Amino acid sequence: MVPTSPEFFVFLIVVFIGYWLSWRVRAAGLAVILAANYIFLAKWGWIYLALIPAASSIDFLLGRALATASGTALRRGLVAISIVMNVGLIISCKYVPFFLGGAGWVLPLGLSFYAFQSMTYTIDIFRKDSKPIPSYLTYLCSASFFPTMLAGPITRLTYLAGQFTKKNRAITGEEGGQALFRIGIGLAKKFLIADYLSNNLVTRVFDLPTLYSGGEVLLAVYAYAFQLYYDFSAYTDIVTGAAALFGLKLPANFNRPYTARNLADFWRRWHISFSDWLRDYLYFALPGKRIKAFAYLNLVITMAIGGFWHGANWTFIVWGLLHGVGLAGYRGWQAVRGNPKPSPSVPARTLAVLLTFHFVAFTWIFFRAASVDTALSMLSQMASLHFTFDNVTRPFVMVLVIAILLHFTPKAWFLSLQTRYGRSPALVQAALMAALIVAIQYIGVAKVAPFIYTKF
Repeated sequence: MVPTSPEFFVFLIVVFIGYWLSWRVRAAGLAVILAANYIFLAKWGWIYLALIPAASSIDFLLGRALATASGTALRRGLVAISIVMNVGLIISCKYVPFFLGGAGWVLPLGLSFYAFQSMTYTIDIFRKDSKPIPSYLTYLCSASFFPTMLAGPITRLTYLAGQFTKKNRAITGEEGGQALFRIGIGLAKKFLIADYLSNNLVTRVFDLPTLYSGGEVLLAVYAYAFQLYYDFSAYTDIVTGAAALFGLKLPANFNRPYTARNLADFWRRWHISFSDWLRDYLYFALPGKRIKAFAYLNLVITMAIGGFWHGANWTFIVWGLLHGVGLAGYRGWQAVRGNPKPSPSVPARTLAVLLTFHFVAFTWIFFRAASVDTALSMLSQMASLHFTFDNVTRPFVMVLVIAILLHFTPKAWFLSLQTRYGRSPALVQAALMAALIVAIQYIGVAKVAPFIYTKF
């Protein structure tokens, strides 16, 4: 049940109706959400109905124990149980089949995002940054909230539970319209841009790069940078809109990442909930932060682990190491140069954005390639300086140009459109949604690819 399927939207409508019919009795509304969460998980595999409730219950009890425990050793032991259990879920679902050479079980849902969210709960209580969620039912709803289960955004459970607890009114028509607008934008990004770029050049080039000229490989690398962004941000838009239909706000995950002026700025804009998690729960937990050499090394270690999380493949490790070394290098350059001027010139800003984008696009080669050898083959093709574009169509170039222009439009324009859509009459909203569906039907690709980040 992926968030682009008709099945998902029928399910969403049924849960939406059931929730708002019962929301005045808080326990009844939460029961609807919890039932929806577990039905959603069951569609991916019945084993999750054993894994998730059990793991959630253990973390709930550990959170309460952490709040009352006084001894340092005991508290460390309790939080360690939570970490080992949740990391164990990730390893068992994602890496054991790999290390067994493909033998053993293969679970369709990696549970990475569930585990990351769950660890925020117990670690925050251990650090005394938050208090336990008092209601068991509220905790279970927050821990397995179905829109975030596949690929986030990674949401602190206390933040989500607080919204379930404080809810005292139904959403307005304008809020509902804005939620639908966000879902519609996500569908347009996925069907009309991400999958189109993938099917019409990117996949073919990354599969067999030696069959294409250096120019075509370079264009495919640029296109993949935008395919990945539109694919993942499309997922985020759809699930954020879905959550908003229940009156819930999820954290932002993207903020025009290719407008970043340096690599640190990029990671403040790209997959924000994940980069925040790496910073707050991994980087800050590593020793030696006050020693500059260790601080730089910790950046490399953090990003290498972040790369390995994406998959047990050297390509992801190389990708993570490249970003780690890039971040450490930028921090070192900052230390030597001092704080930059608050308002550099337009040419300087433009150059900084272009350099950052090209570094990121270069690393995406390793992120996307099936092997390091394939990535090196792509680099070799580009280095040949053989620039022909016989396999590139005009519609492909047009979609790529539109993708670039949309990415660099001011964020305020998007928010203004969302507000206007939410305030429009219901007939206007319905007509625009119908037009989008027609556009997807006639322009979008015939076969929809799975969201890239759902496999992580």
